[in-house]
Amino acid sequence: MQIPKVFGRRTLGNRYAFVVAAVTFLALLSAAGLRAAPGVLILPLEKAFHWDRGTISLAAGVGIFLYGLTGPFAAALMQSFGVRRTISLALLLMAVSTGLSAFMTQSWQYVATWGVMAGVGSGAVAMVLGATIVNRWFVQRRGLMLGLLTAATATGSLVFLPAMAWIADHGGWRPVVLTVAAVAAIMAPICWLLIPESPDAIGQRPFGAPDDWTPPPKGSASNALASAFGALHRASKTRTFWLLFGGFFICGLTTNGLIGVHMIAFCGDRGLPEVKAAGLLALMGLFDLFGTTASGWLTDRYDPRKLLFMYYALRGLSLIYLPFSDFSIMSLSVFAVFYGLDWIATVPPTVRLATEAFGDRDGPVVFGWIGAGHQLGAATAAIGAGVIRAQQGQYLQAFVIAGLAGLLAAGASLMVRRSLVVGAV
Repeated sequence: MQIPKVFGRRTLGNRYAFVVAAVTFLALLSAAGLRAAPGVLILPLEKAFHWDRGTISLAAGVGIFLYGLTGPFAAALMQSFGVRRTISLALLLMAVSTGLSAFMTQSWQYVATWGVMAGVGSGAVAMVLGATIVNRWFVQRRGLMLGLLTAATATGSLVFLPAMAWIADHGGWRPVVLTVAAVAAIMAPICWLLIPESPDAIGQRPFGAPDDWTPPPKGSASNALASAFGALHRASKTRTFWLLFGGFFICGLTTNGLIGVHMIAFCGDRGLPEVKAAGLLALMGLFDLFGTTASGWLTDRYDPRKLLFMYYALRGLSLIYLPFSDFSIMSLSVFAVFYGLDWIATVPPTVRLATEAFGDRDGPVVFGWIGAGHQLGAATAAIGAGVIRAQQGQYLQAFVIAGLAGLLAAGASLMVRRSLVVGAV
């Protein structure tokens, strides 16, 4: 298929890689906004349809689970179907699914649109996309570019949450879903026009590549699937994999599953308006940028197991404390800053441990499966906390359970082996 000619590709040369990275950042930003939206929609949907908290949370849980499960397989689709096609169609699926939800009248339709369809669509516009773009378009500055694309998740919450909360407060739930649909619909043609399949498709080399660089052989989808399942098979025989998988399960359970989905509703139960509660989550997103960067710096200098112990232990204690706090703006702001610094600080040390344990080839693939565990934990918390709130009338038990799980993950982190696991390559 002929690649559309876009002004600037020839004049920018291999620096066009930064344009591709910027467009990818915006795509990841839109997917992050979609995944953050269910937290804003809980209270408006309760008011509009009188659905219970558990029913509404089911859609968020299904969406989070499929978002994570799609990741390991999206790479295979990108190899066989193409990055450009995959990302454009995924954004269209996000736009169609959220747009259709504007016409829903029953709870199963919310699960089908925001849970199943949007979950699969946003799962293809996740960090597997960021890693693919960086590997194809950059030889130099890979770490920096991957870090910036990772930050898109936090920045998505930072940009979208206060705005979506304001829209919901003034116009109800329907303008929120239409806004999310419009953003995804706008991004689809932008990605189609500005993201070529690879540098050699436009006669360029990756940024920083030497003059004698040649394009790597293109793999097939079957090879990618065999690699993904082969790495999982080898890793699943080790205790190290299950310790890391379990830790990341709890990481998801204590972050985007509980706080990301239910924090606004929890604040609403305690009398805090939606817009102010969304501002707290945005504050977490801002400080997450600093926390994740600092965690990467610390991981290069200290034992990653001890860092994970500290992150999980402090997170667990803070979750247990929150329901018993006075819920003043001051105490909530302190919690938001602290929790934001710790939000995805677990990623750099977990990646480091996976690479050390399973080698340079299997390590990144194994981390993809560990990341699926993160989303499984998030889905468990999204659904479970909603059920607890519906049955108990409060979130106290959900936060205490999550806090205790964080302390369990802290202890498990110290048991991870750092040496190369036998059989991993």
